[in-house]
Amino acid sequence: MQKVVEKPSLQPNPGAGSKSGAAPEELAVRGGPPAVRAPKPASYLHGPQEIGEEEIRAVTAALRRKNLFRFFKDEADSPTAQFEKLFATMTGARHVLAVNSGTSALICGLVGLGVSSGDEVLVPAYTYIATAAAVLAVRAIPVIVEIDGSLGMDPVDAARKITPRTKAMLPVHMRGVPCRMDELMALAQQRSLKVLEDCAQANGGSYHGRALGTLGDAGAFSLQHFKVITAGEGGVVVTHDPVIFQRAACYHDSAYSFWQERHWNIEPFLGENYRMSELNGALALAQLKKRDRILTRLRTIKRRLLETVRDLPRLTLQNVPDPNGDCGLALIFFVETADRARRFAEALQAEGMTAGSIFDKTIPDRHIFYHWDYVMHKRTPDAYGYPWRDPTRPCQVDYSREMCPQTVGWLERAVVLPLTQTMTDAHVEDCAKAIAKVARRL
Repeated sequence: MQKVVEKPSLQPNPGAGSKSGAAPEELAVRGGPPAVRAPKPASYLHGPQEIGEEEIRAVTAALRRKNLFRFFKDEADSPTAQFEKLFATMTGARHVLAVNSGTSALICGLVGLGVSSGDEVLVPAYTYIATAAAVLAVRAIPVIVEIDGSLGMDPVDAARKITPRTKAMLPVHMRGVPCRMDELMALAQQRSLKVLEDCAQANGGSYHGRALGTLGDAGAFSLQHFKVITAGEGGVVVTHDPVIFQRAACYHDSAYSFWQERHWNIEPFLGENYRMSELNGALALAQLKKRDRILTRLRTIKRRLLETVRDLPRLTLQNVPDPNGDCGLALIFFVETADRARRFAEALQAEGMTAGSIFDKTIPDRHIFYHWDYVMHKRTPDAYGYPWRDPTRPCQVDYSREMCPQTVGWLERAVVLPLTQTMTDAHVEDCAKAIAKVARRL
C-alpha cells in the first residue's frame, strides 16, 4: 500500500467556490455540482428485479397442479426436479440437490463430507454468519481464518490454522469473486482436507473455466431474496461424488430413502427436513433461465468502471484471482486508511452514487467475524454447551474481536460500489466520472 502523505479531509479548501459559483470539478461534498446526473437504479437487488410474467406463470402453474410435494411424481412434472436438472447442465455438476435455504445447503454439504462432532472446519473471517452457523449445526467447531486482498480466505493463514482435528475448509466466494482456489485446493490435498465451497453470493461465477462449486468436494448455493437469482428462500448442493450426494440427500429429508427407489452406496440415516417445495422450485427454475443474462450485463458494467479506476492515484483494486470468473456484483478498492475510506464513500454519495465502506465497528454487520456475537462468546442452545463443551473432544479454539487484524485491515480500508444489471449506460458513465473526480480531488 502507498504511504499516506497527507491527512484526507472533506473540509472546503481556501478559496473553494460555493454552490452558486463552484468550479465544475469541485467535489459535491464541498459545494460543487454532482457528477451523477442520470437516474440511479430503483434497487440494487438482482434476481428480484427480474421477476416478471415467466415467474408468475411458473408459480401459478405449480399452484394449479395442486401438488406442491416434489416426490411421488414423474420428474418431468416436478419444477424442482427440472431446476436440479438445468442447474446440473449449467454447472457441469454430476449431482444436484435443491434444498430450502443456503444455510441448509451448507449443513447438508458438511454432512455429505462427513464432518462430525468436534471436528474443526476452517471458515473465513469475512462471510455471512450462516457459514459459521452451519458448522455449529453439525456440532463441529468453526476456526476463523484471515482474508487477503482478494477478500477471500488467505491460504497462508489457513495453513497456519490447520490442526490434527481439522476435517474441512469452507472457502467463501464473497460478492461473486472467486477465492484463490488453486492454492486452497493444493493445501487441502496436502493436508487431506475436504473442501465445501460457499457460493451463496457467486451463483454463475467460475474459476479458470470451471463453475464455482465444482472445484471442491461439494458446493453450496443460496437462492435467498438478495442473491443473483432467487426462489424467495432456497439453496442448492452440488457435487461430483455419489456418496457425498447421497449423504447430503439423506440428511435433507428424514424419509428420503423411502421416497427414492435407487441404488444406495450408503446405509440411510437420520435426517432433517430441508426439502424445497414446488412453489420455490418453480420460481427458481424461471429465474435460473435468466441468470447468465444478468451476469453478462453485470460484468460489462464492472469492466467499464475498471477502465476508469485501475489507473487512479492512491487506490488499490481488489485482487481478483480470476477476473473472467468474477460475477461482477460489486467494484471494491482500497485506500490508505479507514478514515479515508469513510470519507471517500461519503464523497461518492454526495456525487450521486451508491457507495459505502465495508467495516465499521459501530455497525453490526454479520458478514464480518467481529460481529458474530454468539460465536465470539460461544453461546449455544444446547444445555450442555455442545459443541464447544464436549467432554469427549474438548474444544481447543478460542475467539476474540482482535483475532484477525489482517482482515480488519483490509475491510476497514475498503470502499464498495454495489452494481446491478439495471444500471443504464448513462448512469455507469456518470459513476465513472464521479469516481475519477473524487480520487483526484479528495
